[in-house]
Amino acid sequence: MPMRIPLLWPRRTSLISIASMLLLLSSTVFASTTSAEQSVSTQTLQLPGTPASWVAAATQNELAIVRSQGDLPLRYLQHKIDARGDTTREIIESKQGNVARLLRRNGQPLTAAENNAERDRLESNLVHPDEVARHRKRAEDMRNEALELIPLLPQAMLYTFTTGQPQPRHASSPQVVLDFQPNPAFHPPTMLSEALTGMAGRVWIDQNTHCITRIESKILHPVNFGFGILARVYPGGTIEFEQTQVNADRWAYSHLEEHLTARVFMVRTLPQDTTITSWDFRRMPAQLTYQQAIHDLLAMPVPLQ
Repeated sequence: MPMRIPLLWPRRTSLISIASMLLLLSSTVFASTTSAEQSVSTQTLQLPGTPASWVAAATQNELAIVRSQGDLPLRYLQHKIDARGDTTREIIESKQGNVARLLRRNGQPLTAAENNAERDRLESNLVHPDEVARHRKRAEDMRNEALELIPLLPQAMLYTFTTGQPQPRHASSPQVVLDFQPNPAFHPPTMLSEALTGMAGRVWIDQNTHCITRIESKILHPVNFGFGILARVYPGGTIEFEQTQVNADRWAYSHLEEHLTARVFMVRTLPQDTTITSWDFRRMPAQLTYQQAIHDLLAMPVPLQ
């Protein structure tokens, strides 16, 4: 891993990973209180409105979540498994983006040498504001892409109530469950929105807050970016996404799992198998600069082998 990896962790900008963002991308994670599994069938019969009205309300809430990113910063732990390995990091949301410190690799505490390398990486980032600016721009680009795609979701998909589905095991209130499939009458207005035409799946919407708590999606047919020249995501891929209400004012990502295969620039076909789980969310008393966040991470005790 290079000495200066992105500060804006774990936001991704690869064309392959854009597929994950297409499913009601917002800023955060997964509900945290208990409820025994129960059927939605009796609830949906009593629900006001239509599937379209539930999706419209959820879409507006997701837009509000994305627009409010950075207003209520968090600190949390994140476990990530991908082609680069198995890592656990402590993450602080700063004014300039997320700052992360490596804590564990492959489920084991770091060695003294690994910890020294991580400290060197963080200290190097303190004196390279150009690196911070580049990654901040990437994060802003991702946010703008989300703001472009989310308003299209009510038009891009056809939604139906889905009865008899179990509630998510961590749901704190009843969930409305909808199935979705591509709307054949939808004509993507931009290259990015072309990807909305190839996905089907299921979405859980919290009945009290009208916010998304879970999405399961499958790639039905090839999804092209730039007529397949920039990238092509192949059928059969799956994406699972969960978010939770951390407190009354803040939602956060808690789980993302994607298994995709894509061809990039008509040359390389690459698997994309990623699992990200975040937990132990703590509200920051104030928003820090990235330098302050790095100093906080450098000061934290880290158990070593």
